[in-house]
Amino acid sequence: MGKSTSQKIKVGVFVVIGTILLVAALYFIGNKQHLFNKNIEIYATFANVNGLTLGNNVRYSGINVGTVSKIEMIDEGTITIQMMVEDKTSKFIKKDAIASIGSDGLVGSMVVNITQGKVQNAKHVSAGDTIQSYSRIGADDMLSTLNTTNENAALLTADLLKITNKILEGKGTLGALVSDTLLVQDIRQSVAELKKTTMGTSAVISKINTIISKINYDESAAAVFLSDTVSANQIKQVFANLEKSSNDINEVTKNLDEYIKEIKSGKGTLNYVTQNEVLVKNIDSTMINIKEATEKLNENMEALKHNFLFRGYFKKLERQERREAKEN
Repeated sequence: MGKSTSQKIKVGVFVVIGTILLVAALYFIGNKQHLFNKNIEIYATFANVNGLTLGNNVRYSGINVGTVSKIEMIDEGTITIQMMVEDKTSKFIKKDAIASIGSDGLVGSMVVNITQGKVQNAKHVSAGDTIQSYSRIGADDMLSTLNTTNENAALLTADLLKITNKILEGKGTLGALVSDTLLVQDIRQSVAELKKTTMGTSAVISKINTIISKINYDESAAAVFLSDTVSANQIKQVFANLEKSSNDINEVTKNLDEYIKEIKSGKGTLNYVTQNEVLVKNIDSTMINIKEATEKLNENMEALKHNFLFRGYFKKLERQERREAKEN
């Protein structure tokens, strides 16, 4: 009887302890999964979740604030995850927050990291909101890229080895430069001559700069020609006018030659005037008659001055001439 009671007591203690441990484990797991806190659900959409599973942690600023409660593929390349976030910390998460999937250490499980956006005074998230997402490069993508890089490096190494062998064998332009000593000497000679030419050009440019620096840009005519476009245009116009005048002089010379030829050949009015003696005598007689008529006209005008009818008029003219002479 006593033995049976002792066994019952042991079994009872074992059951109580087991129940306590079970409740403690459930409480620990539930508390870790935020099952006993008031939560809100928020969403994010990714093209690749990189091995994220249900129950993985959700972190904000490095602090666990929730867990992943649902992962659903909506379409090809579109996966929506549901996150249960503590209501007391949701007021710190703004609507412009960004969710990304990362690894908890080098070999740890995946976590969802939420980082704050850059919009000032943004509203905090509420239940059912979908925040922005950012997909980082996964380990598989990095390994694939590294594999491609290694293949390309191997191809480049092989090509470089072929080029090096050809150079050592003296093939191609570079191989000729490496193996042909005469060609190398010619190139050196060409470079030396080019250097001399460059030095000569530099010396000439230096002399030109010295000449230009000695020009007085305020007073010298050279400065006017070099810097004043108006003067340069005027000089061009002067040369154009000189060329036109030269052409006109040539034309006049040609006309004079033609006139002289006509005179020598007995043609034209001038030849007639110079060669006809009768016409010359008539012209002389006419000039004599004009001179005599002029003298008689002067005598008549003098007589009119003394005539009592015109005397007052001529005296008036004399007084006016004297007045104008005084004023001048």
